Amino acid sequence: RAAEDRRSPVAAAPAPREEEPPDDFLCPITTEIMSDPVMAADGHAYERTAIERWLATKSTSPMTGEALEHTFLSPSHMVRRQIREWQQAHPG
Repeated sequence: RAAEDRRSPVAAAPAPREEEPPDDFLCPITTEIMSDPVMAADGHAYERTAIERWLATKSTSPMTGEALEHTFLSPSHMVRRQIREWQQAHPG
């Protein structure tokens, strides 16, 4: 019981912090929120400029290390919309 009395209410409360974005919104190469997400042949989304730089010297997946079937990048409109909606709900 004495240990409970020594606990301050401030120490027991979690520190306020910004809510972290979902991992799917972060580019696996840059670890930053994507602004122009594209889907690669490995099924993962990447920031366009980061994966283009990667593919300039490699033909493997940054996530798995396995060879990519192709280097075509398609815009990921769904992910972009979800990121924008999350950013509007979490300004700052």
